Amino acid sequence: MTVEIWLGLLLTMAAGLLSGNCMLPLKFARRWPFEATWLVFSVVSLIVIPWALAWALVDRLGAVYAALPRSGFTAPLIFGAGWGIAQVLFGLSIARLGMALGYAIIVGLGALLGTLVPLFVKNREVIGTGRGALILAGVAVMAVGIIISARAGKAREGSVSARGDSGSYAAAIGLAVLCGLMAPMLNYAFAFGQSIADEAVRQGATRQAAGYAVWPVALLGGFVPNAAYALWLLSRNRTWKTFAGTWRPDVWFGCLMGVLWMSAFAIYGVSSVYLGVLGTSIGWALFQIFMIMTATLSGVLTGEWRSAPRQARQTLWIGLGLLAFATVVIAAGNSA
Repeated sequence: MTVEIWLGLLLTMAAGLLSGNCMLPLKFARRWPFEATWLVFSVVSLIVIPWALAWALVDRLGAVYAALPRSGFTAPLIFGAGWGIAQVLFGLSIARLGMALGYAIIVGLGALLGTLVPLFVKNREVIGTGRGALILAGVAVMAVGIIISARAGKAREGSVSARGDSGSYAAAIGLAVLCGLMAPMLNYAFAFGQSIADEAVRQGATRQAAGYAVWPVALLGGFVPNAAYALWLLSRNRTWKTFAGTWRPDVWFGCLMGVLWMSAFAIYGVSSVYLGVLGTSIGWALFQIFMIMTATLSGVLTGEWRSAPRQARQTLWIGLGLLAFATVVIAAGNSA
């Protein structure tokens, strides 16, 4: 593999590490209600940081946007809004299913669709080659690893009877599946918003920095559902007074979540460039694998698996091993 591919892999691993831990601060935000922390997280991650990065790193950003037709913003905005809805469903699904099972279902589906859709739509010629076969084999191994990890998570969480009636559990699974179907829309926004990045290059930006011009547009679409949900909860629960009191430490947990999340996607955008023409497919798969592995290991380190049955823990390590093997196969396919 070339130096650029290795650099892309290392950056993708770093992005997965940050993203897999981005919800961890929520566990320590005990004074503020969820909706207040989520609103801070949304503002920081979807508005403040993406615009700051874009203005700092993309030359002539205003000229880039002015040179584009309105149609150039349509796909990123719409896909970003779809992802924003998925982000709201993500929080609800994690609350109902737990971190391990929720991540496995949502990120698993998101990984599959986010990898395969750009691959089949933008790089269809690769499918029938040996390179394509390796990539698809790696994606298949990834899917098996995710399923096994999900089974381990379900065993850890307990039986259906321990959580309540089967109907409510089925509804929670259905919510997670819907979220998983919509979650990769952020990658679609990035993959199908490349006309913005191309214009940024024409205006003088480097290829590595050009992707930062896409994020403010895509994430503006995602901000609307997230902010609307938080504002609705603040009104319904009458928790606006949270912001009027003493400046509490919990605000920094929301800010930290935003920094971790947006840093992950900023690094992913650069890594996809180093990974080559298949970067938005290969990079997304690897990004999701590293995210699942990080989130799961964080759950282990914070005690989520302390009382889990031994068989559940063994199953978990098998699932993580398969995900690690999938990483090797997908990386080999990308460099073939």
